[in-house]
Amino acid sequence: MCKLGDNYKIPPQIIHRVDRIRRLVMQVLDKHKNEFTTDFTENKKILDQIAIIRSKGLKNEMAGFITKYIKLEAATKAQKQQREARAEAEREEQAEEIEETTAQVEQTSEQVEEENTSEIDSEQEEIVMESQAPESN
Repeated sequence: MCKLGDNYKIPPQIIHRVDRIRRLVMQVLDKHKNEFTTDFTENKKILDQIAIIRSKGLKNEMAGFITKYIKLEAATKAQKQQREARAEAEREEQAEEIEETTAQVEQTSEQVEEENTSEIDSEQEEIVMESQAPESN
């Protein structure tokens, strides 16, 4: 009988093979990362110059892994820059909103202050007029 989970497991040989390729690629990238590009054939040529790889299949897998790694890294950088640009735009937008709100508050407070001063002035005039009016009693 076949278990359900057995069909979906990755054979250990493939995992070991990928780990070996990853390890070799990381060793190469540690020393020569800036020489590689996102072009597979160009990366194969660079691998020929840098290292002696006798197996054509291993060289192709390494070049493919390097290409995929460089592309992923470039995409990650682009996403990070987009996030930073969006965050900066949001910050600028919030700053503009704060400036607008501050200006509105200042304008409103000036209007209230003017209304209060005019009310106080009119009340003082009434008091002065009442005090100056001759008493008829």
